[in-house]
Formats: sequence, C-alpha cells, structure tokens
Amino acid sequence: MPIPSYFNDFLKNIRLTSNQIDDLKTGHKTLRNRLAADPELSKIIVSTFLQGSYRRSTAIRPNNGKRADVDIIVVTTIDRHGTSPKEVIEKFKPFVDKYYKDKYRIQGRSIGIELSYVDLDIVITSAPSQAQQSRLRSASVTTNLTLEDDREWKLVEDWVEPQLGAARSQFLLESIRKQADWKSEPLWIPDREANQWVETDPLEQIRWTREKNKSTNLHYVNVVKAIKWWRVSKLIDLKYPKGYPVEHMIGDCCPDHITSVAQGITETLENIVSHYAWNRSIGIVPDLRDRGVQSHDVWKRVSVEDFNAFYDYVKEAAGIARQALDASTVHEKVKYWKLLFGKAFPDAPPPSVKGGFSERNEPTQPSGGRFS
Repeated sequence: MPIPSYFNDFLKNIRLTSNQIDDLKTGHKTLRNRLAADPELSKIIVSTFLQGSYRRSTAIRPNNGKRADVDIIVVTTIDRHGTSPKEVIEKFKPFVDKYYKDKYRIQGRSIGIELSYVDLDIVITSAPSQAQQSRLRSASVTTNLTLEDDREWKLVEDWVEPQLGAARSQFLLESIRKQADWKSEPLWIPDREANQWVETDPLEQIRWTREKNKSTNLHYVNVVKAIKWWRVSKLIDLKYPKGYPVEHMIGDCCPDHITSVAQGITETLENIVSHYAWNRSIGIVPDLRDRGVQSHDVWKRVSVEDFNAFYDYVKEAAGIARQALDASTVHEKVKYWKLLFGKAFPDAPPPSVKGGFSERNEPTQPSGGRFS
C-alpha cells in the first residue's frame, strides 16, 4: 500500500523553499556578473558554472539556523605548474575585499562567502586544455538550471535552455537525445592546506546523477534528499560523514528501477548495511572513489569511529524503514516514517467514522516554519 501523497508533502517540507532558491540565484548571479566585469580577473577567467548539491537537485532545506549554499566553479587560465595555491588565492583577494569585505574566509580549497541570506563557495581551477575551454563556455556548462529544472540537460553542443518556459522544438530535443555527452576532463583546484593542486570533475558528478535519476524512474534525487534529511536532522552529534560523501554512498547503494521513493529509501539503507557489513566488522572505512577522479577517495576524511557510528545508525534506520514499507495500514506506515524523519513527515490521518484511517489522494500544502 503506497502512500505517495504523504511523500509528496514530506519532500515539499525538506526541499529548498522558493525564497531560498531566489536567494541562491541572486547570490550566485551577482557573484558571477561581478567576476565577469572585474577589470583584472576577467582577463584570466575562462568560464564560471555551478556545481554541488543545488546543481544536482539533491540539496535539502537547511535547518538549525543555517543558510542555503551554492558552489561556483571559476575556470581560469592560471598555469598550475608555475603558480602555488597560495598565489592563486592572492589573485582573488582584492576582488573579495572589494565586494565581500568581512564576509569571506579563505578555506582549504575554496573561498567561502557568508551573506545574510546565502552562503557562496568560490572554487578556482587552473587552465584546462584548449579543446576543453570552448566546451566550458557552452550553455550546457554555464546554465543556471538544475537537473530537476531540465531533465533534457546533456553535455552536448546543441543543448540550449528553454526560453521563458517555452518548449524546445521536437527536432531539437531529438537531436540532443541522440548525441552522446562529451567526455569531461578533470579540473585542477588549489589545496592551500596541502600546498598542492588536486583534481576534481564536477561535470561528471552532475552527468552521473542525471543518469542515475533516469535509471530509478526519477526517484533517485528524492531518495538522496530524504536520507540526507534523516542524516542532518537525526544524527546531530555525528560530525562525519556528511554532504557529498553521504550522497555518494547513497548513489552506490540505491537500486535501479525502483517504483517509489519509499522503496528507494528502504532498499538503499538495507544495501548500505549489507555492502559495508565487512567494513564494520573489522573496522575499515569504505574506500569510495569519486565519479570522475578515480584517484580521489571521497570518504578519506571519515574516521573509523565515525564510520562505525554512521553504519550503526543506518542499520537501525533500515529496520524502521522496512517496517514502514511493509506495514499494512496507512496509520502504521506514517507512524514509522515519522519515527525516521520527524516532524517534516506529515501526520497520520484522523480516524474515519468506521474506526479506521482514511487515505489521502492529493497532497496538502505544507505549513511554514522550520522542520527538524
């Protein structure tokens, strides 16, 4: 007995609000416009584009007083062989001092900007190959749209954004669908703390997420949001893993061809338990390789203690999710899902006249306020 209307409401409650999305757009567009207009930096900037959970449509509504955040990749012509990570940051300091004085901090691999309404991360990269530079300027890379905004997005030359909500021609859509994505090349970003350049491939992470979402009947990004919500709202005393490392593990363990978010959540949690039982038994943190950079273990910073704690929490959550999925009444299902997700999951229906519980066929409008 599926309860899609309850999950529709739940997902509304944990997604970014329209105001938060507007704030993200204002923040990153203003930053990118300022970079493009800067008399010094504009000379060395090849392209700017969005990465991270917002771009991949896996972002959740921040809680506990936190702000929504967005990552901006700034592709430059800087030669990584002749420039140190510290020198790269120095090139950008006059810019952030001018526009974001007392609002930024130099981080290990980025410049973080904290505004009253949004957090921005500037991720600077060295010069890509000449062939890659033209591709990185294309609309498919520089778009402001997320994967949920446009399910036809691909890394192809012909891709264009729908204009003002207008549908693209069927001929153009067929052309886009027939083309294979170009192979993205890893970019190099300066790691100030390690004093070295390291590889990253955010475009491959986006492309991989698009394909995974298609293979799960478009449920994958919502499964990610749901489990990430459980992680940040329930495991408040656990520092790591969080963010992308959790999302990566979900991606490895979410089955294809799922028919509901509830099924995806349950089977993903169960697969995490079964896949990493050996790691838990001998105290070894899983080695999870980045989608586009096989030399990068995205779980490298997670300690054995944190992995063990996370695994045990997942095992408990998997049991609750299975009870919810297998329950025979709406009331029982809602009871267990609320145990897992807290106040963000809608309440059980009121008793019917006959003493049972009535099902809802249409989602209700979620109330305002913060859910935790």
